[in-house]
Amino acid sequence: MPKQEFSIVSQRYLDSLQIERQLSPHTLKAYSRDIRKLIEFCRKKDLSSWQGLNNHLVRQFSASLNAAGLNGRSIQRVLSAGRGLCRYLVAERILSSNPFEDVRAPKAEKRLPKTLSVDQVTRLLELSPKDPIGFRDKAMMELFYSSGLRLAELCNLDLNDLNLPERLLRVTGKGNKQRDLPIGRFADEAIRVWLLQRNSLPVKDYAAVFVSKLGRRISPRSVQQRLKYWARKRGIEIPVSPHMLRHSFASHLLESSGELRSVQELLGHSNISTTQIYTHLDFQHLAQVYDDAHPRAKRR
Repeated sequence: MPKQEFSIVSQRYLDSLQIERQLSPHTLKAYSRDIRKLIEFCRKKDLSSWQGLNNHLVRQFSASLNAAGLNGRSIQRVLSAGRGLCRYLVAERILSSNPFEDVRAPKAEKRLPKTLSVDQVTRLLELSPKDPIGFRDKAMMELFYSSGLRLAELCNLDLNDLNLPERLLRVTGKGNKQRDLPIGRFADEAIRVWLLQRNSLPVKDYAAVFVSKLGRRISPRSVQQRLKYWARKRGIEIPVSPHMLRHSFASHLLESSGELRSVQELLGHSNISTTQIYTHLDFQHLAQVYDDAHPRAKRR
């Protein structure tokens, strides 16, 4: 079996991910960073090719990440990237077995997503725009909360993705998967007003639903900045992000309906275990109600 140089083979793997799984540039960069950590470790161990990597060394690699101060979640992510790479190396007959099998990272502390309360969302969205950019921002925020969009999904929206007469929206999510979503009444009204205001801007990217004041498709960074701006302006004392509105959408919907499968479909989660995090949020809310209301929940 010929020896393979680390970087060339790992780049072939990243190229295959891009082609086969249609991963976003952001996700590919994350994979590349994690695989680079593995390559640096292999070189420190004086390995000349991937064939020298074994289960014992992978366990040392995991321990070195822990010693470097990475938390359990980050170590899990790096090991997952290495496991995927070695799965590819086995398929390419560069390795005979996957040395990452049965190597587990320290258990990560479960972090619950941060959400806004219904009152906070209402305060944020009850703004009175005075210019086209303000109307655009209101439409974006209404749509985040109405339909639970990811940031990239909103930025990539095209006019032909909207079906306003039916109040429906088609988005392309992770892995190039498409899903159809309902548009709430307030979001529908805000989008219609924005589309009229949009005509007053020097639009260059005609297909894009949301554009900047220069008329180009809005960037994720601009969306993040505008949400923080409006949160401060509306007196919300925590940094509001697009993902926080998505989390709030999911949490409030699950709390009202209890329909975990429906929330999974609306969010575009391929695995229901990802959606189950919101059941913990719902339990937190119930526990708080219990603590505040039950006469024997706590000492007075």
